[in-house]
Amino acid sequence: MPKDMTNGIDTDIFTRRESEARSYCRGIPAVFTAARGSILSAQDGTDYIDFLAGCSSLNYGHNDPDMKAALVEHITADGLAHGLDLHTDTKAGFLTAFDRHILAPRGMDHRVMFTGPTGANAVEAAMKIARKSTGRTNIVAFTNGFHGVTMGALAATGNGYHRGGAGMDKQGVTRMPYDGYADGVDGAALLDQMLSDASGGIDAPAAIMLETVQGEGGLNAASGDFVRNIAAVAKKHGALLIVDDIQAGCGRTGTFFSFEEMGVTPDIVTMAKSISGFGLPLALVLVRPEHDIFGPAEHNGTFRGNTHAFVTARVAIEKFWADKGFEAELAEKAALIEKRLTELADLVPGAFLKGRGLMRGVDVGSGELAEKICGRAYEKGLIIETSGSEDQVVKVLAPLTTPVETFEKGFDILLDAAQEILDTTKIAAE
Repeated sequence: MPKDMTNGIDTDIFTRRESEARSYCRGIPAVFTAARGSILSAQDGTDYIDFLAGCSSLNYGHNDPDMKAALVEHITADGLAHGLDLHTDTKAGFLTAFDRHILAPRGMDHRVMFTGPTGANAVEAAMKIARKSTGRTNIVAFTNGFHGVTMGALAATGNGYHRGGAGMDKQGVTRMPYDGYADGVDGAALLDQMLSDASGGIDAPAAIMLETVQGEGGLNAASGDFVRNIAAVAKKHGALLIVDDIQAGCGRTGTFFSFEEMGVTPDIVTMAKSISGFGLPLALVLVRPEHDIFGPAEHNGTFRGNTHAFVTARVAIEKFWADKGFEAELAEKAALIEKRLTELADLVPGAFLKGRGLMRGVDVGSGELAEKICGRAYEKGLIIETSGSEDQVVKVLAPLTTPVETFEKGFDILLDAAQEILDTTKIAAE
C-alpha cells in the first residue's frame, strides 16, 4: 500500500522512484494540477502565488490564453509536432516575427541557430562557434557565472556544487572576477592587462562569456561600464563577446535583451527559458553572420527547434513586443518590486537589494535564513526560491504579466513570512 495518498495520487511514488537529483520539489512538496497566469493550483485545492515562474521560463505566466488557443488550433489541425530542421510554416512564422519585432528594430543582423531544446545546449553551441571561428580554445568566464551543467557549459559555470557533479576535470575556461566581485578590483581592466602581457598566463581567448545579471549566482548585476569595457577588451584581443541571456532575457530585466541599454552588440547571444513564451522547450543562438561558420548538422540534435514552441513563441512576440506598451508596463512593475523588496531588506539587519529590472532579490546574509523565509512563505501560499553562492538571496522571478494586486499580495506574504521567522529567531536567541 502507498505510504501517502493525496486525493488519489500516490505521492510516495516520487520518493520511491524519482531520482535523488530532484530539487525544487523537496522544498515545495505540493502536487500541482493546474496553473493560470501567476497562480499555481495544487491537488488539495490550495492556490499559490508563483514568484518562481519556472525559473524565468514563464515570463508571460502560465497558460496565456492567446498562446494556448494558437497551440490548440495547430494541434487539432494536424500541424507538425516534430520537424527536425525542415522548413515549416510555424518556423517561418516565428522567424518572421522575431526578425520584424526583435532583431530589426534593434539593428541586429544576427542569424538564428536552433539548437537542442535546453539553454545548456545553446551555450555548448556558442562556445563551439567561438572556438571554430577564431581557431582558439580558451573561453573567459566569470566568478559566480552559471551557464549550465553539461560538460562544456559546466566548465564555464562557477558553482562548486554543480562542478563537483562532473566527476572529472573541466577544461578550456579561464575565470576572472565579475563586476564587484572583489573590492577595488576592476575585472575588465585586470583582464585587459593580463591579456596584454605576454607573461600574463592567459591564453588568447576565443570568447569572453558573461551574464549581465547572474541569476543563479545571486543576482549580481553588472554595470553598463563593466559590460562595455568587457566588450572593448574582447574586440581588442580578437575574442568574440558572448552574452548568456537565457535567464535575463525576454523582458526579465525590463527590455527584451538584458544588454539593450548598455550600448553593446554581442557577437553571440544564447537564449532559452522564456523564448517559447509558453514554457515549452526551445533554445537558440543568435550569431553574427561572419561567425555563422558551422557546416550542415555540425552541431545538431533530433529536437533542434520545437514546432509547438514556434507557434507560441510567435504569439508571445506579436502580443508583447510589437510596440513599447509592454516595456512601459514592466518599468512600473520594476519600481513596485524595488519598493517592496526595500521593505524586506529593512526588516533584516545588513540585508541589501540585488539584481535589476524584474530580476530582483534581497541578500539576507545567510542561506539558512533565506531558506527559512522562503519555506515559511510557501506555507503561507507563495512560491519563491533562493540563489547565490550560499543560497543567501531571496529571489523574485514572478511572471512579468503578474497583476499589480497579485504582486502586492505576494509581497505581503513574503514580508509576513520574514517577520515571523525573524521573531522566532529572536525568541530562540533569548
